[in-house]
This record gives sequence, structure tokens and C-alpha cells, in this order.
Amino acid sequence: MIMKIRGRSFRISQVICLFLYYGFARFLPCSYGVGGKISKQIRYQLCKRIFKYCGKNVNVERLANFGSGLNVEIDDDSDLGINCLVPSDIIIGKHVMMAPNCYIFSQNHEVSRTDIPMNKQGFALKKKTIIEDDVWIGRNVTMTPGRYISKGSIIGTCCLLCKDFPEYSVVGGNPSMLIKSRK
Repeated sequence: MIMKIRGRSFRISQVICLFLYYGFARFLPCSYGVGGKISKQIRYQLCKRIFKYCGKNVNVERLANFGSGLNVEIDDDSDLGINCLVPSDIIIGKHVMMAPNCYIFSQNHEVSRTDIPMNKQGFALKKKTIIEDDVWIGRNVTMTPGRYISKGSIIGTCCLLCKDFPEYSVVGGNPSMLIKSRK
């Protein structure tokens, strides 16, 4: 059965799983330590029913926020880090590691006009973030809308990722810059 909420179509099972995830499962312990295995499994089973695609051995950590999750695609052996914030339409490849407190944005404020206050200009168009296979995203990384993270890249801790880099890049800093190539 399908229902509409704010113009979006949801299956009843998705709504129930979203309610269970945000009301209960996201507060369970981390996937390691006491109760970790069962907590990881509960979150995984719920997210499999919420996400557009959820591969094998996906780990959605404690306090992860993915909006409605309706268009999230996450492939095998990848994870969403503790207390991360990702858009509900992100694509994440295989073997992606995400450390705690990563913030990935899909939209920004519109600021092009100077004749009216910025808070009255609304938002710019949404941009989709794509993370390819075998990527490591460090702790406290913030990404601006529409980033494309190439295969084999490492995004260093506390990086403000504001542009795209080639495959196998090691990136860090604020603003982001290429530190070295892994090749």
C-alpha cells in the first residue's frame, strides 16, 4: 500500500521502518562494544526496507541521519558513520568508510541577489553527492552540495570538501586541497 506525505509517495512499510529507525533504532549502541552486533543488525534490517538500495553488510551507525532515505543507495560493505548527516538522495559505492560527524549537504542558500536579505532568497537547486568505491572519509568532514568523490580517495579529518578531485587522491584542509595521489 502506498501513501503520500507532503507530495512524496511512501510504502506503508517504509513509513513504519522510518518511525522505528528515528524513534528507537538510531539511539541503540554503536556497532562495536556491548550490544553492538544486535544494534547493527536492527538498523540494517530497517534501512534495507527504507533505502532505494542497500547492499550486503552495510553498517548504519548510531545517530546517523539520512532524511527520508527514500533515494539513498549504499552498496556492499559500506557504512554511515556515527552522528553523520547525509542527504536522502546520496549514492555510496562499495567499501566506503565514514568516520563520525560527517556532514554532507545537498542544498545551500541562494545568495546571488544583494537587493534583498540572504534569508529571504530561499534555497539553490539541490545537487546530488556521489561517492565511488573504496573511499575513506575522515572524522568531522563537511561536504558542500554536489560533490563527486572518486574511487580510492581519502578525505582527511576536518576537511571542508568544496571541489572534486581525481581517483586515488588524498585530500585535506579548509578549503580542500590535494595532499598527494595514492598511485
